[in-house]
Order: sequence, then C-alpha cells, then structure tokens
Amino acid sequence: MSSATVPEPPAPAPARRRILVVDDDPTVAEVVAGYLDRAGFAVDRAADGPSAVTRAALARPDLVVLDLMLPGMDGLEVCRRIRQDGPVPVVMLTARGDEDDRILGLEVGADDYVTKPFSPRELVLRVESVLRRAGGSTAPGPWLRSGGLALDPAARRALRDGRELPLTIREFDLLAFFLQHPGRVMGREELMRRVWGWEFGDLSTVTVHVRRLREKIEEDPARPRLISTVWGVGYRFDPLDAPATEPAEAAGSSPGAGQPPGPGHAPGAGQPPVSGRRPAPPPLPGAGTQAAGRRSDGGRPVEGGGDRA
Repeated sequence: MSSATVPEPPAPAPARRRILVVDDDPTVAEVVAGYLDRAGFAVDRAADGPSAVTRAALARPDLVVLDLMLPGMDGLEVCRRIRQDGPVPVVMLTARGDEDDRILGLEVGADDYVTKPFSPRELVLRVESVLRRAGGSTAPGPWLRSGGLALDPAARRALRDGRELPLTIREFDLLAFFLQHPGRVMGREELMRRVWGWEFGDLSTVTVHVRRLREKIEEDPARPRLISTVWGVGYRFDPLDAPATEPAEAAGSSPGAGQPPGPGHAPGAGQPPVSGRRPAPPPLPGAGTQAAGRRSDGGRPVEGGGDRA
C-alpha cells in the first residue's frame, strides 16, 4: 500500500517592513501611504508630532517619512525624540526652495530629504535606498582603523578612543568611504554618487554631512585635521597614523654628513656636488594653481512626471 506524499507547508512570507508616515496634510499622507503599501511596506500614519512620537514608541518603525512642519511639535523635535530609543532612518519632507529647512533637516540627522511637491514614486525609491543602506554592510571585512578611530562595517559600529560614535546611516557610510580611500581628494559629485548612490542632487547635502561628521570625529571641528577641505576640488581624509613623508635627501644620507671631509676625500664624492647644483627652473605661470571659486551646487533632485503629492 503506497503512502500518499504530504505536501510541505509553504514558507511563511517575510514580515513587511514598517514605515511611519507623519504629515498633517491628509491628502499627502494618503497618497504616500498608498504608494508605500503597494511597494510592499506596512504603513502607519500620524498627523502631528506628539502622535508620531507615541506611535513610534508603541510599534518601532523601520523608517520614518517625516514632514518638517507639524502641529504640536515640529519634525526636528519629533526626530530627536524618536531617536532617543535608538537609531531610526528618517526621510524628511521639506518645502520647495526653503534651503534653511533642508539644512536643518540634515543637521538634525535626517538620512535623506524630498522637497514638496514631489513624485511619490521618487519618494518610494528614496525610502528603499535608505533601508538598503541601513540593513546592509557598507564593506564586509575587517575593522577600518585610523588613529583613535575604529569602524566595524559588518556590525555598523564606529568608535573613537573606545567610545561609540552616534553616527547616522549616511555619516557612517561617509566615514567608511573616507577610511577606505585615505589621502585621496574627492569632489562632492563623486561622494554623492558613491556614498549616496545618486547621480544628481543638491550638493549641499554632502557639505552638511561632512560638517556633522567633523563635529563627531575631530578634536577641533573648526580646524579639522582628519577631513581637510581642498578648496575648489573637494575633501581629503588624512589618517593620523600615516607615515611622515621624508625629504628626498635626508640628513646623514651622504658619507660624512655633518663632518668635515677627511684628507683626500672630495666633498660629496660619488654624490652630485651640493654647491654646484643647478637651480631648479622657475615654475610656469599658473602651474600648480587651483581655482578658488566654489563649484555650483548642481541641480536639485529631479521630479518625476505624472503623480504628485
């Protein structure tokens, strides 16, 4: 008598990641929630600051889409309070053309921002991008170290002199990228492309994140030693434990350096005569100079066509 094959039960569906949408405009909140729901996220909504803090405490979100201007408590304070219980990625919604609002959002630690009016599809892509970075390792492998700085890419932990640094997702990725490319000058466009994954965007985003990172890793952020500005070009990470560059002719490299020549010994025998060295030709006009003008901040994030919130 043959036994019937019992089919295996289907594997449980993976839990949907939870997004908290905070906006006092019911139309905007409804459109955003609808697009996120169709993208596979579980969506919770709040219409003011206090409600957002309460909902985040009851059910910890994987990411918060947060309007800056809210009744009862503004988005900056909501962001601070939600993060008191641990890091949470935040995508900030700001008014079009209000650069001060964007800068404030980035300075309080927003991982990304979208300006109103915006394409809901673009917002979904930004949310997915931030979540990928929050959940994945920047560079699996050994710790990255420089002086008192130590960074574990796999666990996404950063330490300074043994104490943990409270870095946002983008700050962590930016520091990891600098540690992986010491001594190399990188423009803001390259940093935006390789750290943020954007081909276009507001370059002030990079500027603000570099400033915030300096405040957390430099002894004196006003006189940075680790992250140097190369005017007109970009930034360079100078590791504290890099070997000092020695001059081409170090003291004591020639025979009898520091001593008078002995009898029958020609000064600098076997070496180019010091006193007879031909002077270096003058530099060509303009050689080695660098334009001091600031680069343009480039275009803003492109708005998609069609649906708008």
